[in-house]
Amino acid sequence: MARSTGTWSRMQVMRWLASSREYTNFTYELTQSNELELVSFISRVLGIERGRVGTALAELYEDEALARHIADTTRRSRFRYVADPVARYGRRAGWYAFVRLVKPRLVIETGVDKGLGGCVLASALLRNTAEGALGRYLGIDIDRSAGWLITGPYAEVAAVRLASSLTVLRELEDAVDVFIHDSNHEASYERAEYRLVSPNLSADAIIVSDNAHNTRELEAFAAETGRCFDFWSEEPRHWYPGGGIGVAWPG
Repeated sequence: MARSTGTWSRMQVMRWLASSREYTNFTYELTQSNELELVSFISRVLGIERGRVGTALAELYEDEALARHIADTTRRSRFRYVADPVARYGRRAGWYAFVRLVKPRLVIETGVDKGLGGCVLASALLRNTAEGALGRYLGIDIDRSAGWLITGPYAEVAAVRLASSLTVLRELEDAVDVFIHDSNHEASYERAEYRLVSPNLSADAIIVSDNAHNTRELEAFAAETGRCFDFWSEEPRHWYPGGGIGVAWPG
């Protein structure tokens, strides 16, 4: 499964396998050039100065409390044998920047896994709250163990609902300011999530796909609803080739 470009040798992959406990949903850092591309991407989407985006990303990378929480919670967890106690955010850093910069009242993520993305988003919401912009996170997953990282202060603004995302979105009443698809990555399921959440999207809502490197569902949804669409591709410091961020926003 190493990169077909040969960026990583077989020996490098074997060293990683010997040092990491992860076998799925790999975590990694981004290359420096890729981080600069992420800054430009978010700046373009939000129509703001690059400096503000860079400041938001630096804030996350320098968040020692969050990194310590991830490390300590992982070491104490029954999942410590399949998760690394290291804070590596990858594309989730982009999610953080979006939430810090648009100050949403409600963020929904479908597909929570261990809750790394949830903690990152909750950290952004906590900082927003300290600045007077209240917001909350709702994660949706069918796995009963989902979200085990979301404890302590992060649970003050974040909750996980164990149910089908289609069921929860169908019953949703609140306005959604940031919506992140990261659940079942079948194209038909992704499409169904967008259609169900659509009536509840606020006028300035940001819609993010964690699957836009595999499908064009968010791009199609954007076209159908008069939104703009753009995509940024990850370049991980890892043998895994990475994913990316697809985003739709009001045109």
